[in-house]
Amino acid sequence: MTAHGLDGVRVVEMGQMVAAPWVAKLLGDLGAEVIKVEPPAGDRARRRGPYRSTDASADQMGGFFAAINTNKRSVVADLNDPDGRSVLQQLLADADLFVHDLAGRASADLGLTAEALRVRHPSLVTLAVTPFGQSGPYADWRAEELQIVHGGGWGWLAPGCVAGAELPPLKPYGHQAAFQSGFAAACAGLAAVDRALRTGRGEHIDFAQMSYVVGMLEAAFISWSYREENPSRLGARILNPWGIFPASDGHIFLVCVEADQWERLKDFMGRPEWADMDIFDTLEGRFENEDLLRMWLGEWIAAQPVMELFHRGQAQRLAFAPVNTVAQMAADPHLAARGFLVTYDQPGLGDITVPGAPSRLTNSWWSIRRPAPSPGEHNGESFAAADPATATRPAPAPALSAAASDRPLDGVTVADFTWVWAGPYCTLHLAHLGATVIKVESATRPDLGRRLPTQSAHHEPTLDTNGYFNQYGQGKKSITIDMGTAGGRALAKRLALECDLVVSNYATGVMDGWGLGYEALAAERPDVIVGAVSGYGHHGPYRTYMGYGPTTGPLSGLASMTGYPGDAAEELGVSLGDPAAGIATAYGLVAALVARRRTGEGQFVDTAMWEATTVCTAEGWMEWVLTGRQPSPMGNLDPLWSPHNLYRCAGDDDWVAICCVDEDEWASLAGAVGIDPGDERFAAAADRKTNEAELDKLIGAWTRERDQWDVTELLQAVGVPAFPSLSARSIEADPHLAARGLVERLDHPAVGQMSHVGIPWLLTDGANGVRAPAPTIGQHTHEVLADVLGLTPAEIAALEASGALR
Repeated sequence: MTAHGLDGVRVVEMGQMVAAPWVAKLLGDLGAEVIKVEPPAGDRARRRGPYRSTDASADQMGGFFAAINTNKRSVVADLNDPDGRSVLQQLLADADLFVHDLAGRASADLGLTAEALRVRHPSLVTLAVTPFGQSGPYADWRAEELQIVHGGGWGWLAPGCVAGAELPPLKPYGHQAAFQSGFAAACAGLAAVDRALRTGRGEHIDFAQMSYVVGMLEAAFISWSYREENPSRLGARILNPWGIFPASDGHIFLVCVEADQWERLKDFMGRPEWADMDIFDTLEGRFENEDLLRMWLGEWIAAQPVMELFHRGQAQRLAFAPVNTVAQMAADPHLAARGFLVTYDQPGLGDITVPGAPSRLTNSWWSIRRPAPSPGEHNGESFAAADPATATRPAPAPALSAAASDRPLDGVTVADFTWVWAGPYCTLHLAHLGATVIKVESATRPDLGRRLPTQSAHHEPTLDTNGYFNQYGQGKKSITIDMGTAGGRALAKRLALECDLVVSNYATGVMDGWGLGYEALAAERPDVIVGAVSGYGHHGPYRTYMGYGPTTGPLSGLASMTGYPGDAAEELGVSLGDPAAGIATAYGLVAALVARRRTGEGQFVDTAMWEATTVCTAEGWMEWVLTGRQPSPMGNLDPLWSPHNLYRCAGDDDWVAICCVDEDEWASLAGAVGIDPGDERFAAAADRKTNEAELDKLIGAWTRERDQWDVTELLQAVGVPAFPSLSARSIEADPHLAARGLVERLDHPAVGQMSHVGIPWLLTDGANGVRAPAPTIGQHTHEVLADVLGLTPAEIAALEASGALR
């Protein structure tokens, strides 16, 4: 058995801050050999802190950098110098994957375009992870996390249920867009490496972070495209009760997704008179009377201790979740039982405890084998000599023909036992990469995604006209199997054993009850690869607890760090646990597939939404570990950089995100706004942070008289990161996203050419664009049974007669 699943995969990373470094860390944590190429000044994340002491020296490593750069070596190379460029090219000659964050013009200036790299390194996969992608009108614009979150539409939705428009759209704490983009980019990059190792054909992947954020907006985009509703941070939620409530000793989150959960909650509370009022009997009634429901429910919750309510409520299958701090997670028995937290020695910082693997693996490849490096610690080093036992490096590829173009996972089959969002989000990305995804569903209990209140306003509602399902079902096939019948379960097992990957996100125990759990499948096929997404994972004392995507913001500590300055914890605007766990599982499955091709081993990828979200809290987590301080909500501000905020513009609820991360950007902004460069209040970065409120007033007065796009274009022209906070309506019409083909309008059998969010990356060698619209229910049943399982028409007819194909 190989010690690490990605042993022998060689990665060169050249990135700043989070997205590209996170890609490389994910690969390194599973065994890949990673060399980080840094400029003489080093990665900017090195200077972010937090530090063990307040009098940190200039060369002390910051905790944030340490947390996201383990399992790497560091080589310093000045790419403005021929010797530095030679160092990089020598490393690339031996690499399988080159991950960088250079925009189009910067890539061209350094001779690192797709064309130039293909000539010199034909089997190399290059993964460019940039804010807007390397093509399109915004390709060379500057952006930080603030602009990506707001430009991608996430900020427009956060925190949700705000009473008035005077509070701006909100950035969730930390660098959540960068972490999520990093997961997806790692998944795409590793899939392309798998193809390159088998064929000798390299690839160039142009990954746009803004586009990726647009694709994780839950129901926001399709609410606009299907219903002409433009969701925002304002108003009430359709599902109620839903929200964070003060309890006697902290805060707790509660959501009731289906009607039976509301009934169980009433029983749990002892059936108070108000709860049985007719106005709360229906989904519509609870929505229309959300203020009364929240008031009376809040009064009841206020008297309860958080953890007692959490455990007692979960025993009744109610989705309560504590609003955790980092300290509470560090002491949690469930995370301890799963071995989620790991401690390692980081030179300069000592022993530090950090979140571990995003998924728990049966064959445990994940480990921290090397602490984060100091700058240039490994100058002069190169990749290790290949181990003959694992070496799979191909000869240089011949010239490619048009017929050779395909997607990285073409030929891979996926048995998809998922529903709603987390699981379908996982398999959507596998489909985007070329896998044949076979959605197993039943008309006897349809996917909740087909039943949510997101039906097309332009069509008679059916199970095939729901925008939610049609968004996350793109590129898949549908087969109906009634799992309530013995024949259906036997057929489903046969399909699972035939496919390359099996994915589910039903409640813990459901797949086992059907005879489709990992152990049952592995008994018949030892190399089976299974991915399972759940709220708390399939191991540990909370494994049977009910978890939805919205519960993981509170559980992970992100909610306690997110909100407006001086206010209490807030939600994140989207149910982050769903896409976070979905894309982490997709990455784990691709890694398992790469390993199986070389070792013949199977894998169980057990993803807890709680853990997949918590690994993205590195900045807040390290603040507590190194200083003992729990980060407080700070709105759109940044711990170090100023200005860094959202500013109101002319127009109705129009805002623009502006920040400066270095002195050149600040000088350009001051000149554009008309701020005196000699004003001592803003002379240095520390001064600007100290006098941030005054600075924000000056900038806000300037933007308030201007259109948000005029501000954006003026500032981008002088090199200042700026971008509007966009809604779904604005996103659909955005010219940059149109130029990159992000919005897909394929012809669907039931709804025609409705707008959906497509693929956030562009391939140079492989095909681009979504291959097919979401399937109608059971659309491919006969096709799959014949082509995948080899059943005859008579055998299919017999299954239909038995009721197994409903």
